[in-house]
Amino acid sequence: MFRADLHIHSRFSRATSKNLTLRNLASFACIKGIQLLGTGDITHPKWLEEISDQLHYNEHTGFYQLKNPVTPRDILEQTNIHADEVRFQPQFILQGEVSCIYKKNGVTRKNHQIIFVPTIDAAKKINAKLAKIGNLTADGRPVLGLDAKILLEIILSAAQHSELQNYLIPAHIWTPWFSVFGSKSGFNSLEECFEDLTPEIFALETGLSSDPPMNRLWSHLDSCTLISNSDAHSGENLGREVNIFHAAPTYQSLFGAFKKKNNLFYGTVEFYPEEGKYFADGHRNCNIYFLPEESKRHHNICPVCGKPLTIGVLNRVKELADRETPLLTKQQFESCIPLKEILSELLQRGVKSKQIHAHYEKLINLLGSELDILQNVPIQQIAEINVPLAKAVHATRAKSVQKIYGYDGEYGKIKFVIS
Repeated sequence: MFRADLHIHSRFSRATSKNLTLRNLASFACIKGIQLLGTGDITHPKWLEEISDQLHYNEHTGFYQLKNPVTPRDILEQTNIHADEVRFQPQFILQGEVSCIYKKNGVTRKNHQIIFVPTIDAAKKINAKLAKIGNLTADGRPVLGLDAKILLEIILSAAQHSELQNYLIPAHIWTPWFSVFGSKSGFNSLEECFEDLTPEIFALETGLSSDPPMNRLWSHLDSCTLISNSDAHSGENLGREVNIFHAAPTYQSLFGAFKKKNNLFYGTVEFYPEEGKYFADGHRNCNIYFLPEESKRHHNICPVCGKPLTIGVLNRVKELADRETPLLTKQQFESCIPLKEILSELLQRGVKSKQIHAHYEKLINLLGSELDILQNVPIQQIAEINVPLAKAVHATRAKSVQKIYGYDGEYGKIKFVIS
């Protein structure tokens, strides 16, 4: 099993951890169990300079790796975890995110797009074009007055090798404020956004507030592979959603898998969508949240302040859906609760407490990476160390959970239920 988290950020993006360096990301990837990471923020000149200085190209995989491999000392310094060993060396794929804000068909559109390139030279070529449109130094995720279709044209035209293409994948497609289908500024189809270039869109990032069964209620998405990433703004949040491959891909075979040209792609590990901060409708300041039926009864107006509700992902999906039941596909998915959240509930301590950290560190050294524990380690093996944890992991794998919905920027809460 090979895991890839393909959408993250660096410390040069706004509202991110100042600790986000390449070594910090690689160290957390070792603890989480993620073999391939997006670099994040390739459009930022200083970050791309660090990438050039600290990473080297692996000709066999088409990905990049740290010139100086991660050591147990690195993991301790970067994550505060005493690791007995380093089980693998993470690789990186050159990746960034662009915020497009523009008018189309008389409506202001705001959407985020993930871009991927095979080489540093390809990134520099794209950056030279984007720098003529907006300021790339202000934010690792640059805000450009650029139609998403034009961005796609730039990405495609900047390809330097017929076999190593550049790619664009729409980011967190349902987020109300900044996505291709968002309730506040999105479109009702990919064709409205990308026009004649729509066939170049072969994959979609679904975001934390939706999962494959929700997305497969809309036939418009049938041709696209659904991927999931953490969109992490800190090392701690790496891997909250990841993509799973049956075997280690190369740059070419990874996108070949997303284009359904090979069978490498297994599926995704997902947040429970109800935990996502835009799942339900509501107003955070008014402490009000509704499911779509109740929002409709209130005419999408907040009963506290009288202003329009922030319409969440579930409502937007139902608005566009044309199926009663999801389309069945070969793509698999699993829903997980982060390990520290499980420990927090078991021990009744804060997620960031010393006690939770100590238990987490012990489990990582005895059982393997966090995602291995959540997904793969036999329940009996977990029980030999911690019986309550084994029961909790078993409950989460069986989807025996209680859900408190997220809404209007407020994360929900998922609690395991032990029968």
